[in-house]
Amino acid sequence: MLPKVKGMSQGFRDARILMYSHDTFGLGHIRRCMTIANHLVETFQGAHVLIISGATIAGAFDYRSRVDYVKIPSVIKLRNGDYTSMDEHINLEETLEMRQAIIRQTAESFQPDIFIVDKEPLGLRREVEDTLVYLKSRGTLLVLGLRDVMDAPHLLDAEWRRNDVMAKIDQLYDHVWVYGPPDFHDPLTGLDVPPSLRRKMTFVGFLQRKAWKSRATALPKRDGDYILVTTGGGGDGYELVRDVINAYQADPDLTEKALIVLGPYMPGEQRETLKQAAASHNCLEVIEFDNRMEDLIANARAIVAMGGYNTYCEILSFDKPALIIPRMVPRQEQLIRAMRATELGLVAMLHPDHSSDGMRLSAAIKELLLRDPPSATAPDYRLEGLPNLSAIVQEYLQGKRPDYLTAVES
Repeated sequence: MLPKVKGMSQGFRDARILMYSHDTFGLGHIRRCMTIANHLVETFQGAHVLIISGATIAGAFDYRSRVDYVKIPSVIKLRNGDYTSMDEHINLEETLEMRQAIIRQTAESFQPDIFIVDKEPLGLRREVEDTLVYLKSRGTLLVLGLRDVMDAPHLLDAEWRRNDVMAKIDQLYDHVWVYGPPDFHDPLTGLDVPPSLRRKMTFVGFLQRKAWKSRATALPKRDGDYILVTTGGGGDGYELVRDVINAYQADPDLTEKALIVLGPYMPGEQRETLKQAAASHNCLEVIEFDNRMEDLIANARAIVAMGGYNTYCEILSFDKPALIIPRMVPRQEQLIRAMRATELGLVAMLHPDHSSDGMRLSAAIKELLLRDPPSATAPDYRLEGLPNLSAIVQEYLQGKRPDYLTAVES
């Protein structure tokens, strides 16, 4: 049972929280880090959060006061799982060396009280391991944040065994936060997890999102008369958008307006192909990117998406009926999440093997428009991740040690 949060608006003026987001594919990591960072500075008056990010568009988002970021050279993860440097004139190894040096120098200069690492325990190609060892030696609280689903167990186990990741998590980290409820999915299911590491794990719950109160720029007003089609970062979203456009072209009775967000990482040639295909249909509107997706989801009638972690949090936060068409490669994360969410009644799902059938997808979209929101289909699901992790942070900043650490030290 997590402690209740009380009186956190006062004090903690010197608290420094460093976050790491490796960001090699999509927007999920930086958006999750930004959500947590914004919440922490709103909760702890005077606290400062610094995010280390490899996202190419890290500067395109709105950060609260006292949240800032350090941009490290970008590395892109290809669909086959390999990595390449964004700068064609610098090879991957040189890029990784620069990233590792910047991460370590930032930690030494910032001297954080808490270091939160998103998803990759040792960082991309172990680039954070040296910094973790350094910060542990000076007493920084080290936190690993895992999303609800990581990957198929056999794939994650093989990936982690190569660098003895499980043992190093247990050795280095003080906390492991799982950004989901315990009855949804265990990200380490099927793996041999030491009991000492299990004791460090806390399922904080899904991370709630909220719409922005104002916009810096004037955009067209949209009042809930559309289906939102979102691909996240868009790097692997071409097939989803193609199939949705195909469904509208195949079925003249599908007349609900759709707002399609391609994502900033969709290749230019694919982007232009989809724009041209959608231009001939008056029910389709295509935009490339919006840095406040929360607003678009909050105002939508329903959602069609691939089903990354952040999209689920937004679907639940704004209580929207959703149709999920998950990505299958290079990870099975979206498929596993979609299957579990469908079991619980949170969303509807269409297998990607079937979405290319225009009439079948059209029928699924029509059914989506009749679907009840998650509050009706799964009324017991709540989003408590942000207040729960704030309670943990509060206890640490007040000088309280986790129970398992106290037992070890005594």
